[in-house]
This record gives sequence, structure tokens and C-alpha cells, in this order.
Amino acid sequence: QLQLVESGGGLVQTGDSLRLSCVASERTFSTYAVGWFRQAPGKEREFVAATSWSGGKSYYADSVKGRFSISRDNAKRTAYLQMESLRPDDTAVYYCALSNAAQPVDLADFRTWGQGTQVTVSS
Repeated sequence: QLQLVESGGGLVQTGDSLRLSCVASERTFSTYAVGWFRQAPGKEREFVAATSWSGGKSYYADSVKGRFSISRDNAKRTAYLQMESLRPDDTAVYYCALSNAAQPVDLADFRTWGQGTQVTVSS
């Protein structure tokens, strides 16, 4: 069964950068769109970014446009989320997930989830 493992989270200061990674256990990873979501304490899980199976199309939440960048390396079965200019309101557990949807931006479009990695941004 395809599994995802996120890494790269940590404690940073406002304005810092982080790169999250999401590694898949199987090569079928390359046939799925991949997305990143986040969930802050007491809040619902929200969409952050997604990219198509080839990486040719990407989608971003308005709150992260211009600061975050999603990419993937199918040969390494890995997706990345490069986060710049981090703010305290970016603090959350970040999850990666896979989708077969043509425009993968809704939570309901995603089926396979990782366990999450914590990102904490101090002010």
C-alpha cells in the first residue's frame, strides 16, 4: 500500500524559510497529483498547494501565493514544499496527500495521507 512520509518541519522565526519533503513508498506516486495541506490547533485542515502528476500545473492557496512553492521529483518519489517569508500564522502540522482529481484543490479530492510534520513560526 502506498505510504507517504513528511519531513523537514521545525521551529523557525518570522521571515525564515523551510523546505518540507514528502517521500512516497512506491513508484506509482508519479501517477498522482500531490498536495500539501495544513492544520493549526483548533482549526480545520486547509489546502496549501498542489501540483499535477508531471509538475506542469500548480495550485496555491491565496494565503501562500508568492511565498510557497510546490515541486516534485518523480524519480525520487518525492514532493517538496519550499516555504519562504514564514509568518506565525503559518504555524501548523503540514500534511502531504495524493489525488486523482484533474484540479486537486479540495480536501475531498485526496485519499492517501502522510502523518504530518510540525512547523512552528515564532514572532
